[in-house]
Amino acid sequence: MLAGLSPARRRLVLAVLALVGVALVTLAAVLLVPRTTGRSAEPVSQEEPGPVLLVPGYGGSTASLQELADRLTAAGRDASVVAVPGDGTGDLHLSADALDQAATAAMRRTGAGSVDVVGYSAGGVIARLWAADGGAAVARRVVTLGAPHHGTTLADLAGQIAPGRCPEGCRQLTTGSDLLAQLNAGDETPAGPTWVSIWTTQDETVTPPDSTRLDGALNLTVQSVCADARVGHGQLPGFPLVQAMVEAELAAGDPVELTSADCARLGGS
Repeated sequence: MLAGLSPARRRLVLAVLALVGVALVTLAAVLLVPRTTGRSAEPVSQEEPGPVLLVPGYGGSTASLQELADRLTAAGRDASVVAVPGDGTGDLHLSADALDQAATAAMRRTGAGSVDVVGYSAGGVIARLWAADGGAAVARRVVTLGAPHHGTTLADLAGQIAPGRCPEGCRQLTTGSDLLAQLNAGDETPAGPTWVSIWTTQDETVTPPDSTRLDGALNLTVQSVCADARVGHGQLPGFPLVQAMVEAELAAGDPVELTSADCARLGGS
């Protein structure tokens, strides 16, 4: 085909073909480069606590965590409660997006390079979703309170008896949900932050209570610190002993292995 062209046109066609070849090579190279979130994968320093974000559970009541936020503020921490969309009963991924926006805003406002997160009940699952989707790169510590990391049979029962009253957030907290199966596949605690799970053996909402156990985290029951403590699921955020445990676990340095020797110091009996 080129033989029938004049020398000038032949040179022009060859030049265009060369340019197309370069463009294709460049495009292939771009497509083969792994995508990144733009966030560093380096672990966050445990010695520099940043602002604390508290994430409410199913139902989305920010009031349930305000007393704990106030205690942390009185102790010198920058603490605020994250408002989750749909009263926390909708898709938990949307709540994780709200946490991401709150973390970005808190770091911008304070100039901090990381945040601490406290997730109560379903808020603990929301914190894990956020961490798994890139939040782990800017989280120093993640503390969960009574979080149904492996689901709760209460949600199973709700889905069976009254499916119309078990919205998406409820379905995502069932023991066999796709969301939890994916979240618990492989490493339950992504590298970056350090992890603490606190729960009560008397939990009547997260059933069984040890569904809150998180592989790779420091796992603490309230009763392992104060054996006589009587605290249910709904009491966790406002219970003085639990608040003291959370405050201790958010301190600079690595998480603290609290024991019965710490009961009186933390305000228990």
